[in-house]
Amino acid sequence: MISFTIGDAPPRRLDKALARDVPEGTLSRSRLAKLLADGAVTVDGVVASDGKTKVAAGAQITVQVPVAAESHILPQDIPLDVIFEDDDVVVVNKPVGMVVHPAPGTPDGTLVNALLAHCGDRLSGVGGMKRPGIVHRIDKDTSGLLVVAKTDAAHQGLAAQFEAHSVAREYQAVCYGAPSAADPRLNGLRGVSFEPGHLMKITSFLDRHKTDRQKQAVYWEKGRHAVTRVRLERELAGGAAAVVSCRLETGRTHQIRVHMAYVGHGLIGDPVYGGRRKLKGEADGIAAAFPRQALHAAHLGFKHPVSGNKVRFDVPLPADMADLIAKLS
Repeated sequence: MISFTIGDAPPRRLDKALARDVPEGTLSRSRLAKLLADGAVTVDGVVASDGKTKVAAGAQITVQVPVAAESHILPQDIPLDVIFEDDDVVVVNKPVGMVVHPAPGTPDGTLVNALLAHCGDRLSGVGGMKRPGIVHRIDKDTSGLLVVAKTDAAHQGLAAQFEAHSVAREYQAVCYGAPSAADPRLNGLRGVSFEPGHLMKITSFLDRHKTDRQKQAVYWEKGRHAVTRVRLERELAGGAAAVVSCRLETGRTHQIRVHMAYVGHGLIGDPVYGGRRKLKGEADGIAAAFPRQALHAAHLGFKHPVSGNKVRFDVPLPADMADLIAKLS
């Protein structure tokens, strides 16, 4: 049970007052709204389920939070590359080929199955279900860093940072061609601009593709706002390919892959967005043989959701990407 008092000058509606005054890190707004609708909230001892109800300053609120139900997802003893762990969060380096969360077609063998086995009883109920708090994801065939919440407080704190776009996320990628501020094509492309240090900024909306619902596409009047910043790190294969760093300001589905394809520098190995460019000589066979999108979540920084300390984690490129770069050099 959670108890608190409505503060001075509350919003007129109960649901808004609850969202404002609920103790930080205990319940998300969506979870609180569901508990209110389920009759789990009392105001001065009287059950309230209508969010439009008026509420006054000083009202005593209690929220009956049900015990977290056991997840239907089973723990599996799958090795994890744990970069950092404490009582609140765990940071892992996800390998290529691992799905983050079970879904139709991938019922097990996922990161969540592995986390349930790794964490055991050291989990709190997130959203009413006892499971690790997945607050962001990376694609199955993208490797790299993920932070997972182990407690409700950590989950809410991390989710707020992702919503505010204050989490630092930087990816390493290998793309076709070498993006340059000197390229007149890029300078004339809608949504593309260059910032000091030859940093290419790509700004658009992203939404489902008109004909292929499994894909995302760039739009200008609909979808979710998306911003990617790209820095050229190293040219490969005589400029026919390049290593780039991609920094996410927002984190949309397939964002880097879609944005890089849009600017004409699709990722090598990307079967959906990369396109197939002809490279010269031996480099062509090397690029064609790479079996997945050449994308790695290399850097992750955030404010620890409980201690408030700023933390940053870095992991090197996986062997397959390092080998690809070496062969194209």
